[in-house]
Amino acid sequence: MAALLGCASSSSDLPARQLSSLLPADVLLLGEQHDAPAHHQWERQVVEILAVQNRLSALLLEMVDQGHDTRGLPRNAKEAQVKQALQWNDAGWPWADYAPAIMAAVEAGVPVLGANLPRERQRHAMKDLSLDLRLLQPALERQRAAIRDSHCGLLDEAQVAPMTRIQIARDLAMAQAVMKAPRPPSRTVLLLAGAGHVLRSVGIPAHLPDELNTRVLVAAVEGSEVATSLRRPGGSAETDLLWVSPHQTERDHCSELRQRMRLN
Repeated sequence: MAALLGCASSSSDLPARQLSSLLPADVLLLGEQHDAPAHHQWERQVVEILAVQNRLSALLLEMVDQGHDTRGLPRNAKEAQVKQALQWNDAGWPWADYAPAIMAAVEAGVPVLGANLPRERQRHAMKDLSLDLRLLQPALERQRAAIRDSHCGLLDEAQVAPMTRIQIARDLAMAQAVMKAPRPPSRTVLLLAGAGHVLRSVGIPAHLPDELNTRVLVAAVEGSEVATSLRRPGGSAETDLLWVSPHQTERDHCSELRQRMRLN
């Protein structure tokens, strides 16, 4: 039975008090809302806690494509060196949000690895019908519904299946990156990604072997669809632990998307 904890506090001791319930683990998947400051604070704390306990073997990131990593950099590497090694995309991911967690790993001597599917491979995934078979049919339909919702109902129906394949391909790629990451005995691979990527039935865990001790931690914002859905009956099966940060003013993503589509 998954443990759901709704926490409206972003106090500095929050992860220390609750993270231990997920350990030991081979893999810890931490799902976030990308624009929630509290979640980035928690991510840094999780990295620091695992590093201090000598449990952290690698930090993997959705925000960085596979093939880029910090291996070879010294512990005292500067942020500019780390960004260069990771080929960081500032336009897509504000460095200031993720730098604290990344630099904490580097300073601890823990490699930071790109886990995402490179963009040039995503176009091929759109036409790969075998990806439709990677999920059970109910999970596949859930992913397709999530793609519709995330695009505010603006996608042509013919685009839904190809866009869903990209999502599945990215989750599969991140699962493969997890499996390739260094994992000495009694150490944990930590992966940071958007919350939708870590849900058990549809995300990365669906592509990992059952014998791998994988734990799922989701950070959600109070009042968000993620927080609401994980509190519904059955939602607890998707995660082992839920941290909820205080409500924040949400950007109107749908309005922004409509504007971009008009411009294009």
